[in-house]
Amino acid sequence: MEKLTSKQRTKPTFVCQYGKNCYRKNPHHFMEYTHEHLEKIMKQNTTHHLEQFKIPDELISHKELIIDQIKIIEELFPTNKSNEEPLAKKNKPDKALAISSHSNESNGVDKISLNSASTSQQSASVSKFDIHQYIKVVTPKGKMKEKLDAAQPFNFFLTSITSSPPTHNEPLSITFQEILDSSLGELESSVQINFMVEIGWLLGQYYFAGCLSKKLLILYGTKSPDLENIHKTKPQVTAIEIKMPTPFATHHTKMMLLGYKDGSMRVVISTANLYEDDWHNRTQGIWISHALHPLHEGSDTAAGESPTEFRNELLKYLSSYKLPQLQPWLVRIRKTNFSEVNVFLVTSIPGAYQSTNGHFAHGHGKVSWLLSKHAAPIEDSSPIVAQSSSLGSFGASPDSWLTSEFVNSFRRDTREIGLRKIPSVRIIYPSFNNVANSHDHLIGGGCLPYGNQTHQKQLWLNDFFYQWRADCRYRTKAMPHIKTYCRWTDKKLFWFILTSANLSKAAWGQKNKSLTNPSLRISNYEAGVLFLPKFVTNTRYFSMDESDCSTPMFPPVYDVPLTKFVVDDTPFLSDILFPTN
Repeated sequence: MEKLTSKQRTKPTFVCQYGKNCYRKNPHHFMEYTHEHLEKIMKQNTTHHLEQFKIPDELISHKELIIDQIKIIEELFPTNKSNEEPLAKKNKPDKALAISSHSNESNGVDKISLNSASTSQQSASVSKFDIHQYIKVVTPKGKMKEKLDAAQPFNFFLTSITSSPPTHNEPLSITFQEILDSSLGELESSVQINFMVEIGWLLGQYYFAGCLSKKLLILYGTKSPDLENIHKTKPQVTAIEIKMPTPFATHHTKMMLLGYKDGSMRVVISTANLYEDDWHNRTQGIWISHALHPLHEGSDTAAGESPTEFRNELLKYLSSYKLPQLQPWLVRIRKTNFSEVNVFLVTSIPGAYQSTNGHFAHGHGKVSWLLSKHAAPIEDSSPIVAQSSSLGSFGASPDSWLTSEFVNSFRRDTREIGLRKIPSVRIIYPSFNNVANSHDHLIGGGCLPYGNQTHQKQLWLNDFFYQWRADCRYRTKAMPHIKTYCRWTDKKLFWFILTSANLSKAAWGQKNKSLTNPSLRISNYEAGVLFLPKFVTNTRYFSMDESDCSTPMFPPVYDVPLTKFVVDDTPFLSDILFPTN
């Protein structure tokens, strides 16, 4: 395989928005963005030994990361140290993939090109790459359907962790490649709905799955120069940035729609962004539907709905975008049989929503209505356990929102609230020590954007914190980007939510103060699934222990009992990585 020489490769023109705080180690990122602090370090050091480079005092805590980044830059843009002229060829494989839109379907192998930049026309075509050079955890192909069948009735997985080998073979751990595995169906087209998208990495995943040439629609939230003109070089890809109504709102949903040649489809709900770091050493959650087949021609329009009304909620969510590019998918979904889906789709869509007989369409109001209608009676002593990768601004006291509005929705069951005891709230969030001892050390906190400025206004929150511990799933050192909400006691799990929604007003909504016409205002797009025993196992609760054989055991995410913060513990604050001053 021939590597592009530095004369062929154009120097990056964009400036990385994170500057000195950049924590990326993906070569594609360094092909696109310049980093002044790294260039300065490289110019000031004449030695060829990276470990002897002089690192400025203010960056010394990130020395290991900086050395790794410089190694990447030197491989991408090799120079002759004596005159700073680019060296000629080096016959090493380039790990920065830019994927060509062409494919050779006659032999089943898509072509890949090594581009000087995502918009460059200079390329060197090759016919085959070794997947192990680009993807850190590789599982056998053709096995995912067996894995999914064995995961019933929950269909709930965690992502494999690169630095935790036991997760590579764990039955309920998967990689992105497995989501695209051909055993689940021959992919015809797909939709990726997400917040952050690293297009080089994503198309690399499609390439190695053998479906690069298939139509792909991407709805994304974070502005990306790579995506704005992707259709010019990758005509099979349509990328649309979702504009938000306010500067503080976020298009945060992580959803996939996978359509297969036999007419069936799947829905995937996850917590992971579509870039390399989120599928590396971070704990992420994924729900994958079973194959959803087309209804028979001439079926009644109401046919094929699930008892959880999943299809109707999915149609409402997708319709809210008002995008013509989604119309073929809306038609397809209406003609698809969702009757066996056993989870509820819980979404957030920006806007203000009125209550209809106590029923809100989205956010925590939707959770409240579903629990009050379907959740079996729950002991008041059972805590509400919230686990997320970021925290919002809740107010000056716990009852400003957290222990009032949020708890009032998540405490519901089919019994009247009346004078019942209000349950406690426990928040699982990584402590500083959790992050410092993680696989990636302090850089592991790159997915935890809770900042000191917000925390100083709600120090009362310290009383609610519990550490991130997940020895049961070999993930104590894999920082959680997953978001989960549940209630349990005595090893009985009464319900469970996997969602993109962090613990915040923006994600779940905040009610106005009107007593006569209350409404729920939501800022973000979010999506998650609610597991209720009544619909999944036809029992009152899920077992949390293998010793209880009366109902299937729900896959654990973290260790129980929980570990409360000790006196010296503090939540990890993002200012450590991204100083505000």
